[in-house]
Amino acid sequence: MPAITADTLTLPRLVVAPDSKARKVKMITSAPQAYEGEGFPVRRAFAGIPTADLDPFILMDQMGEVEYLPGEPKGTPWHPHRGFETFTYLMDGRFLHQDSHGGGGIINEGGTQYMTAGDGILHIETPPEDLVMSGGIFHGVQLWINLPKAKKRIEPAYQDLQGLDSALVTSSDGGALVRVLAGNIDGHSGPGISHTPITITHISLAPGARVEIPWRADFNALAYVLNGAGNIGPANQPIQTGQMAVLVDGDHIRIQADQIQDARHDALDIFLIGGIALREQVFQYGPFVMSTREEVMQAMEDYQKGRFGHIPVDAIMPHRP
Repeated sequence: MPAITADTLTLPRLVVAPDSKARKVKMITSAPQAYEGEGFPVRRAFAGIPTADLDPFILMDQMGEVEYLPGEPKGTPWHPHRGFETFTYLMDGRFLHQDSHGGGGIINEGGTQYMTAGDGILHIETPPEDLVMSGGIFHGVQLWINLPKAKKRIEPAYQDLQGLDSALVTSSDGGALVRVLAGNIDGHSGPGISHTPITITHISLAPGARVEIPWRADFNALAYVLNGAGNIGPANQPIQTGQMAVLVDGDHIRIQADQIQDARHDALDIFLIGGIALREQVFQYGPFVMSTREEVMQAMEDYQKGRFGHIPVDAIMPHRP
């Protein structure tokens, strides 16, 4: 898992106030496996979690980790979205992005893309030709973030954010690398800008390392294990690859890696996210996330009538070997 690395001895250290309260674990769930797009494997990280605990997030997929043979890498073909934002983060591999609003670029290892679907957009995410031909390891996360009702029909937008834009901080003992991909932790801000107040981080802990992360009391907190094993919360509840912890009641989050990790990975990697709940009605159907059934039906009609824009003349298409 290359992502972005750094010498933690040179990084700023997170500080938790002496009277700070560690969030306790409300529940731990295990993500089922499924297939998305043209058939790439994902883990549905939010399965089994009540929507009230997820708000303002809608969906989260761990894409991979999978090692493709030459000719096997897959992505998603052109498809529509309306009413929310997508956040895509890659740790291994590369993706090409293009949309009907003029956005586009390459998501490299450690990089992110932030797309505001808003009023309606068509887009594609697909591995480049050279990666399709060579194969290799692919691993990433896609997160859907709800837009407030008043902003669901705003102008679409795209942010191309490379990994070096992320804020990097460490734990008090230097045993953890915390990448702030969006939002703010302890005064350290990531590059992603959202219409909904959120924080998105990727945390790597060396075997046996421990980290305490300051966390806004008005944010929810969801900690998903990308790989590895450890424990979380003041009761030291075990957690491992593919599991999500919902954390409540407190203003910092405590995570510790097991001393012995599996042979394939040398760290515990956590995708930690949170935000302010919108507490608004949500009606989702496939790629449309609106407030009512009628609004989703309108989105479907607008898409069918070409009101989301058109696939560009120079459109990227999935490479077929």
